[in-house]
Amino acid sequence: MTRYRESVRSLLKERILDAAHERVATEGWDRLKMTHIATTAGVSRQTVYTEYGSKAAIGQALVMREVERFLTGIQDQLLAHGQDMRAAITAAIRYTLRTAADNSLLKAILTSSRGGDDDLLTHLTTRSEPLLDTAIGMLTAYVAEAWPEIDAHSRGLAVEAVVRLTVSHLVQPVLPPDLCADRIAEVTMRVAQA
Repeated sequence: MTRYRESVRSLLKERILDAAHERVATEGWDRLKMTHIATTAGVSRQTVYTEYGSKAAIGQALVMREVERFLTGIQDQLLAHGQDMRAAITAAIRYTLRTAADNSLLKAILTSSRGGDDDLLTHLTTRSEPLLDTAIGMLTAYVAEAWPEIDAHSRGLAVEAVVRLTVSHLVQPVLPPDLCADRIAEVTMRVAQA
């Protein structure tokens, strides 16, 4: 019975996040109200509060769910290129930047009001620790297994550099994705092989 309840609750939380994603993508974060999420999800406003507690918690959950989706795609790119470190890094960055360019939630985040504490952009900038920790953790584990010949310190520096530079280019793109991916991969390779 407990397992069933957990499954139902998980589905409910996903439905609420799907509703929030839909509303943010069409109307923006600053216009989002808990009532709107509840209406779109087909639940009561109290249910939304019970499951998430606040708009900020929903924002954090939305961002982390997108991060998990991105990391799955990134992992696929890394695995497709095996031991060719430069090709794997370049493909993963290229995937991230191209996918981000078409991501309705990310577009809504980046074009939000860029103002207050509940601004969704803060989950990519000033309150980005969960995002960065998740991405760095996944990549660190992958790199340690795929390229054990590189010392742990250099691997750690390379992973942190690639994650932070890629997130920086997501927030403020200055070059086309392919060129950006090549440049970040070059920096990463130099750090990893120093």
